[in-house]
Amino acid sequence: MYLHHEKRIIHRDLKPSNILINHMGEVKISDFGVSAIIASSSAQRDTFTGTYNYMAPERISGQKHGYMSDIWSLGLVILELATGEFPYPRRESFYELLEAVVEHPPPSAPSDQFTEEFCSFVSACMQKKASDRSSAQILLNHPFLSLYDDLNIDLASYFTTAGSPLATFNTSNDKQLVFLIFCRPFCQMHVTPILLLFEWTSLSRES
Repeated sequence: MYLHHEKRIIHRDLKPSNILINHMGEVKISDFGVSAIIASSSAQRDTFTGTYNYMAPERISGQKHGYMSDIWSLGLVILELATGEFPYPRRESFYELLEAVVEHPPPSAPSDQFTEEFCSFVSACMQKKASDRSSAQILLNHPFLSLYDDLNIDLASYFTTAGSPLATFNTSNDKQLVFLIFCRPFCQMHVTPILLLFEWTSLSRES
């Protein structure tokens, strides 16, 4: 939300390998190499850059795009984190992926595996029409997040317990950034702090 509303920046390459987490449980967004600054909240860009697997329909088809393209990418990332696999079936070429993203219904969270709130959150991100997607501000007030408002979720402890991908790192180095590795089982309580990446205010203090 900080990038979108205060800095007017579109990241344009949100994907799992660009989401980092340290031993404090703080989520960071990396790789701003293809990000763009736009003039206003309604402005758009028309350049084609970024990892096409996570591109929104308007981006992968070469149309103008804005903040809502990041929201689509967020939905794909969250769904992939939750299920442990990329939401689209493997495609042999760019054009097959283009057809799947533009012509087919968007991926959704299996209703028999996840809560109604989580499914609704993913759906709010992954609407084919950019104007139908929820903004970062609206998503932060989504029922999926409010379900856990009263819980003190210690993400740092989760990632540094025995068996965790981060357990082998030196926990005294709380500035050590590592790639967020998919974990199974992966429940909504683990997704919730990651969704707060849209607050991004910590980036302004360290950039």
